Amino acid sequence: MLDIADNSGVRSALCIKVLGRGASRSGATRPVASVGDVVCVAIKKSLPTCQLDTKKVHRCVIVRTKHPVKRPDGSYVRFDSNAAVMIDPEGNPIGTRIFGAVARELREKNYMKIISLASEVV
Repeated sequence: MLDIADNSGVRSALCIKVLGRGASRSGATRPVASVGDVVCVAIKKSLPTCQLDTKKVHRCVIVRTKHPVKRPDGSYVRFDSNAAVMIDPEGNPIGTRIFGAVARELREKNYMKIISLASEVV
């Protein structure tokens, strides 16, 4: 389950597929998403004013994870919740605001629009 950290009208979503990942780390049989990965989600909770169809599969990019992410300098960063931002097929965010902090790893994955909309980059 992912919290949605933008104002697209979606509150929570269930990850059903990790895109662009083969076999996972640590020998697990399923791929595991990290910060900056694109996942397919099913919308579970949304506001009544949400324009996205709850019966369709949508894409979003992971911006925060509970699992620590190791950085090249040897430090780790982790967050209190798993969060994502809804994106369109071109990779642009659907919402116009992003709530909470986002990880700096999004800059390496070329999600500059999400970086510029975020209130804080950690």
